[in-house]
Amino acid sequence: MHVAHLSLADFRSYARAEVPLGPGVTAFVGPNGQGKTNLVEAVGYLATLGSHRVSSDAPLVRMGADRAILRAQVVRGAQDDARQQLVELEINPGRANRARINRSSQVRPRDVLGIVRSVLFAPEDLALVKGDPGERRRFLDELITARAPRLAGVRSDYERVLKQRNTLLKTAAMARRHGGKGADLSTLDVWDQHLARVGAELLAQRLDLVAALQPLADKAYEQLAPGGGPVGLEYRSSMGDEAISAAAGREDLYGRLLEALGEARRQEIERGVTLVGPHRDDLLLKLGALPAKGYASHGESWSYALALRLASYELLCADGGEPVLVLDDVFAELDARRRERLAELVAPGEQVLVTAAVDDDVPHVLAGTRFTVEDGTVERR
Repeated sequence: MHVAHLSLADFRSYARAEVPLGPGVTAFVGPNGQGKTNLVEAVGYLATLGSHRVSSDAPLVRMGADRAILRAQVVRGAQDDARQQLVELEINPGRANRARINRSSQVRPRDVLGIVRSVLFAPEDLALVKGDPGERRRFLDELITARAPRLAGVRSDYERVLKQRNTLLKTAAMARRHGGKGADLSTLDVWDQHLARVGAELLAQRLDLVAALQPLADKAYEQLAPGGGPVGLEYRSSMGDEAISAAAGREDLYGRLLEALGEARRQEIERGVTLVGPHRDDLLLKLGALPAKGYASHGESWSYALALRLASYELLCADGGEPVLVLDDVFAELDARRRERLAELVAPGEQVLVTAAVDDDVPHVLAGTRFTVEDGTVERR
């Protein structure tokens, strides 16, 4: 698949932008702060309903505007059998976002997931290796949804149940601290069951994904940094040190989560927060026998982050249909050897979008269409 046209209204720095695109490599080149990343961020948002730069929608709306609109014309299939879809998202900070497909009546935003598929490489990816567990959980969950958009509902359900359960625990904790009558916890067993049920589904999906990613990430790291591996991915559950196999069934995971919640209940009531569940898990990234976090060099960390993205790309391709490859100011961060290896690996992609401050930052193997981005304009050369 590829994006044939990108249209922005009041998104980031753009009051209006119309950008024709096509298969192959397209590079957006211009000084920093001119809006290059805003263009590829829009593609990423259409694919994931989130930004790789900020956690909320408010910064995405141009100052002075009350909403932003993103549209993409998406093409699938061979040239003689191409199928097109128009996807539109309306971003409304503080209110519900809206979505449309082919200008039809309104649909839920999560209904557009899967129309645009992308894998994005960005400087922020270093946090996958060096950052907090939340970065790695987000990586897994976004890839799960990219592979099977229906699972966005599982993520949403888990977050809803977790919020409700935390509210109940917080109320109980506040009552205890102020010496008042204890809160009514009669419904906590019910919330435990809900959390364990939907948590087991999310956990099972993550375990399956980690098992599928492992060999692909190891292969990608070897391509980027020959002889530097191997890499290993280990899922670490908040339920304890005992390893959990990807072969574990949903019912087994449900039972283990329910048991772990029961064991943690007293501590959870004291602290007013849920301490067990997928929202507290982590993905351990190993380089050789050691954890990459804290032991890998800067260059090794970069190679690891890139290997995870390349593995994601291979996985999505295997599922059917190449995603759009986005490289946002990545080459300036790499040494010459890694730059050339990465460029050679991504060059065959159906659609590759690159941002760079200067032309020399774009490797020659990625020759293709180029746009100049400066002073709020996007002009094809």
